[in-house]
Amino acid sequence: MTVATTDASNSGDRKVAVVTGASSGIGAATAKVLAAQGYHVVIGARRVDRIDELAAEIDGTAIVLDVTDEQSVAAFVEQIPAVDVLVNNAGGAKGLATVAEADLDDWRWMWETNVLGTLRITKALLPKLIDSGDGLIVTISSIAAIEAYDNGAGYTTAKHAQAVLHRTLRPELLGKPVRLTEIQPGMVETEFSLVRFEGDAEKADKVYEGLTPLSADDVAEVIGFVASRPPHVNLDTILLMPRDQASARRNIKTG
Repeated sequence: MTVATTDASNSGDRKVAVVTGASSGIGAATAKVLAAQGYHVVIGARRVDRIDELAAEIDGTAIVLDVTDEQSVAAFVEQIPAVDVLVNNAGGAKGLATVAEADLDDWRWMWETNVLGTLRITKALLPKLIDSGDGLIVTISSIAAIEAYDNGAGYTTAKHAQAVLHRTLRPELLGKPVRLTEIQPGMVETEFSLVRFEGDAEKADKVYEGLTPLSADDVAEVIGFVASRPPHVNLDTILLMPRDQASARRNIKTG
C-alpha cells in the first residue's frame, strides 16, 4: 500500500534514501535532513497519516511499513526500485521491568522491532544497496547497545543484538560498495519514553526533567553528515550524548 505524493520509481536523477520508523522523532527529522541534501526519501512506518503528511512536505514517498511483518516488508521493498541509503531507525522500548519480573510479551516486541525488524529490512534491501555502487546503511542503535542499565534488560539486550547484527555486516560486506555506520544516541527527547510508558506523558516527561537532552534534529544532523561523506570514508560508530549525560547510568540528575 503506497500513500505518497511522489512515487519512488519517479525519483529522477536523485539518489534514494529509505528511512524506517519515520512517522516521528529521529526518523522524521532524518527524512527532512536527507531531503534537504537532495535525496528522494522513501519513508516507512505504520502511522500512515503521519508519513503521508511528511512525504508531501519533503516531496518524498510514503509507504506503510511494519518491520515486524515479513509481508509488509516485502511489499515495501517491492515498491522501491533502487536505494542508496538505508536508515534503520524503527525500534523502541517497553517497560522498565527487572529480569525477575520480565514481561515476555514486551521482550518479544522489543526483539521483533529492534532486532528482527532491522534484519528483515536490511536483508531485503541489501542487493539494491550493493547495486547502487555506493550504498550506506545507518543503524540507530543506542547507548544501550554498549551499556546495560538497571530496569532496562529487555531493551539493552535487544539493542546489543541489533548492534552486533549491524557490526557483523562490516566484515561480511568488505570489498563491496556499501558503508556502515552505527549511531548510538544517549538521551533524546522524542516519543521514545511515551511508548516505553504506554502513553503516560507524566512519566515520560520526568525522564528529561532537570536536564537538557538531545533533540531528534541533533541526531538527524549527524546522520546527514554521515550521508554526505565521500564513498571511501566510513564512519563506523558514533556515540552521541547530551552534555548533561556521562553514561547510560550517569547524568546530572543521578550524579
